[in-house]
Amino acid sequence: MIVNLPDTNAAEIQQGIAQARHNLGGTSGLVFTLVVVADLAGFDRALEACLEAGREHPSRILLLVNGRARADRLDAQVQAGEGTPGEIVTCKFHGALQQHRESVVLPLLLPDLPVIVWWPGRSPQAPGVDPIGRLATRRITDAMGDPNPLAALEVRARNYCPGDTDLTWTRLTRWRGLLAAALDAYPMEVSGVTVSAAPENAAGTLLAAWLSDRLDVPVVVDRGRPGVGITGVVLSSADDEIRVMRTDGNLAAFSAPGLPQRLVALPRRDLNTLLAEELRRLEDDPIYAETMAALVRRLDRAVAHGRGRAG
Repeated sequence: MIVNLPDTNAAEIQQGIAQARHNLGGTSGLVFTLVVVADLAGFDRALEACLEAGREHPSRILLLVNGRARADRLDAQVQAGEGTPGEIVTCKFHGALQQHRESVVLPLLLPDLPVIVWWPGRSPQAPGVDPIGRLATRRITDAMGDPNPLAALEVRARNYCPGDTDLTWTRLTRWRGLLAAALDAYPMEVSGVTVSAAPENAAGTLLAAWLSDRLDVPVVVDRGRPGVGITGVVLSSADDEIRVMRTDGNLAAFSAPGLPQRLVALPRRDLNTLLAEELRRLEDDPIYAETMAALVRRLDRAVAHGRGRAG
């Protein structure tokens, strides 16, 4: 069912939600409110990711987008049932109302359930003190959705507060699992690490910070290898090395001491999968917090040595 609400307000949107629930015989089983702050260019992609994630996590999804009309006006649409997971409320803000979106969002949050805010593209410098971000228990950003991913990741690290996370970190789940498993299976005293990544790939920078923090060894980021995303990691010791090299964004060549090279699946994951994974965690991630702190230390050391950003 779709309820269109042109030139509306929060009270009328609540009535639209109640109408949709009544016509569907009630809506239950919603687990949280997901607030998505998107721009017009990224709206369709964000909506697709929300629909996919909603099949695993039925929720009330509030899609916030700024319109182009000059008049101060709020247009909304409520969608429920007919294959829609949970409830989707699209709010398009025009004019001065774009500066007061939190006053519309607050009455629409599901009571006594977690609130998650996701910025698919540009995000505020400090999500934890943003008017929308303050409503949330978890805040998801995506440095790779910013025109300058490396600068965006640095801003996220310097403004981190509990409850923050970034899909750049989620992109590293399989890399971190593979590298941790490799060191468990083939223990060695790592003396240095090289992370290879495409130019402007923020995930490579964050992976380097994680490895530096976990292993307490020098980590170098190489931006010169061909390929997309993260293209390789080499863990070196005095006598041996563990190598994971990926050039096609799908399969990686893995080698370890005493073993012949073999191929392992290490595909790049789409936005839908990343968001669904992140929505499974509703509590703080202490390892992410420690990694962001490690990234700030690397950045500060790089500046002190006159090298600019650390990878």
